[in-house]
Amino acid sequence: MFKLIIQSVRQVIVWTFIAGLVYPALVTVVAQLAFRDRANGSLIAKGDAIAGSELLGQQFTGTNYFWSRPSSCTYTTLPSGASNLGPTSGQLQTNVVNNLAALRSAHNLATNAPVPADLLFASGSGVDPHISPEAARFQIARVAASRRLPVERITALVEQFVEPPQFGFLGEARVNVLKLNLALDALK
Repeated sequence: MFKLIIQSVRQVIVWTFIAGLVYPALVTVVAQLAFRDRANGSLIAKGDAIAGSELLGQQFTGTNYFWSRPSSCTYTTLPSGASNLGPTSGQLQTNVVNNLAALRSAHNLATNAPVPADLLFASGSGVDPHISPEAARFQIARVAASRRLPVERITALVEQFVEPPQFGFLGEARVNVLKLNLALDALK
């Protein structure tokens, strides 16, 4: 009996060392060597400061910026996640109606004008950094007018930042809002 207890304690110590120290250290070393940018959060610098991560959405509120998807967690990473509101939820309907009214007002649209769905509904994570190319194109006129730039120039910039589906077939085309807005700030 005592021998079995000693063996069990020894196994706990050995596997704690392997799974708790050796394996995480090995994964960290491999990630730093092979995928340094991704392992460190895919941070984007603007000058000497960190502007954000290309993997996390953030809120842009000025009319001179492209807007991200709505966030059910106000763009915070803890706690991030979906609102878990179902299609019959009164709160979800209120959120969508409010988002729709705000977008139509900001873009001077008629009350029956269509708006891209990803600008109305929050993503599953609440911090999705991408919008659809349609959502970016929808905002071009507002951004161009606010910055007093030709629509053609903003359109060309948006098209430059449309990312194809991953590996050509996974997911859909998308636009990273942070990268687009940083490029927009760099325009002269």
